[in-house]
Amino acid sequence: MKKVLMMHGINHNMFGHRDEKLYGSVTYEEINERMEQKARELGVELEIFQSNFEGEFVERVHKAFFEKTDAVIVNPGGWTNYTIGIKDALAILKCPLIEVHMSNTFRKHGGTVRGDTTMLASGILIGMGAKTYTLALQAAAELIEEQGGTEQ
Repeated sequence: MKKVLMMHGINHNMFGHRDEKLYGSVTYEEINERMEQKARELGVELEIFQSNFEGEFVERVHKAFFEKTDAVIVNPGGWTNYTIGIKDALAILKCPLIEVHMSNTFRKHGGTVRGDTTMLASGILIGMGAKTYTLALQAAAELIEEQGGTEQ
């Protein structure tokens, strides 16, 4: 079975309590429930991980490498532009890496996004609210299928 890791970054456990104009009213739990439902439909084994601690986040990336995870979906949130450690860890992965952001980061950041982690992504989905996550899972499953699985 295809293994996909969803990595939620800093403050994502607070979705549903954050700026509704940027993130909507969907909660962290609702996002994960939608992803789990989509994973069942796709026949994908999904692990969901969230941390507010950079070192813990990096350690989970390392674990994904050694477990030969087939694809990683990441929303680093505030770490997108400001952490070399997470960028360097994500660069280790040999599998498809899809970065997602619920809000339109170009609008949010005045038309420009540096995106240290974004540069590593196989693909990027932004600005479609909570749907971004299920679309990323669909894309991950298709990328894995196209590649016939991933050897790390």
